[in-house]
Amino acid sequence: MKSAAPDDTAPTSTTPAPGDSYVQSFARGLAVLRSFGSDAPAQTLSEVAERTGLTRAGARRILLTLLHLEYVEADGRLFRLTPKVLELGFAYLSSLPVWTRAQPLMEDLVESLRQSCSAAVLDGDEIVYVLRVPAHKIMSINLGVGSRLPAYCTSMGRVLLSGLPPQQLRTRLQSMELKAHTPHTITDIDQLIERIDQARRQGWAMIEEELEMGLSSVAAPVLDRNGRVVAAVNISGQANPQARAAMLESGLPRLLETVGKINRLVCS
Repeated sequence: MKSAAPDDTAPTSTTPAPGDSYVQSFARGLAVLRSFGSDAPAQTLSEVAERTGLTRAGARRILLTLLHLEYVEADGRLFRLTPKVLELGFAYLSSLPVWTRAQPLMEDLVESLRQSCSAAVLDGDEIVYVLRVPAHKIMSINLGVGSRLPAYCTSMGRVLLSGLPPQQLRTRLQSMELKAHTPHTITDIDQLIERIDQARRQGWAMIEEELEMGLSSVAAPVLDRNGRVVAAVNISGQANPQARAAMLESGLPRLLETVGKINRLVCS
């Protein structure tokens, strides 16, 4: 009796069974796209297979399909994403017209404060940037629309996490890899919950040198009609006593004013 042909991936307890509500080949295609990033901008077929858990044959079929659709390009043995992939992200952003209307408000804030301003949403354990208006480069990390950062040690992340129910928040934090990015990063779950609860009570969160030395930021929540936290907006600057005082005394009131206007756009 012939043995069944091996699948492209080994089944796991978290992988849904193929069926009418789950298209496995589509999920694998998305996994291939996600395998590219700043740490792997160009990959061989073998590298894609290893990073996604696919067989070489399965990875090859998907890469050739993406090549035909012009989402990847080939240079010898190396595959790279093409700018066409941005269409997928822009489709999401264009479905949220509030950010188009919010951008001039954020630009005005940057102009007045000379500090970068960003907006993000929560996606699992991370925040995803949906809009960014830079002032000047103060981070070693290059950020733009679609960039991801850990939620637990960022000001926007703590604001977004503050919108979760208490038990869901604890469960979410327990599932995260709480890495100390700097000596100031809070990785204790109870301390994080305390800081997130504080952000919920006061309506904003401030982070100082928890993600990167020399960087501080303060964020406020964007709320929907039902008062749920759906996004966050922040301003960021240098971490020193003078900059911190300026951020709290002049930056925070202007941020809250701007976010108030964005909230009205969301609810209009």
